[in-house]
Amino acid sequence: MRRVVAYELVSLDGVAEAPDEFITGWDSVMDDNLAAVIGTQDAVVLGRRSHDEWAGYWPGSDIEPFATFINGVAKYVATSTPLTTDWPGSTVIEGDLAAFVRDLRQQPGGDVGVHASISVTQALLAAGLVDELRLVISPNIAGRGRRLLEGLPAIAMETLRTARTPTGHLLVDLRPA
Repeated sequence: MRRVVAYELVSLDGVAEAPDEFITGWDSVMDDNLAAVIGTQDAVVLGRRSHDEWAGYWPGSDIEPFATFINGVAKYVATSTPLTTDWPGSTVIEGDLAAFVRDLRQQPGGDVGVHASISVTQALLAAGLVDELRLVISPNIAGRGRRLLEGLPAIAMETLRTARTPTGHLLVDLRPA
């Protein structure tokens, strides 16, 4: 069975929206961590907002290793309306998100990634479909914005790994206990 791995950048106070406002630096340890995460993924589930923002940015980006990965990977988009941007590899999820991901997990392939999409990560966590949550936690307090874990039911988590990067960010890998 495929695993669902959610990778999120969050502030110290749990904000995941607009990470460019609280991620104060990027370093080689963070690059290596991201490369390890995407190195096992061959599909990604995105929310509509993330898809549309990224479709306008990543096709012209040379920021590696993510640009090559996200431009080439199969992208499944949780939305109730047709896509308005043409980004190769993008497909609208028909029907219920949780049911789609349950089915996708049963198909052969690598890990299924969830990147940046707050509502998708929340929905899949609540449905018990996230096998691993990989966080990059900024040492900064954002003060405002959508929080990644807000509104979720109680979920017992087990810490798999923690590390500190040279720029002071924490890498925390968790899985449901």
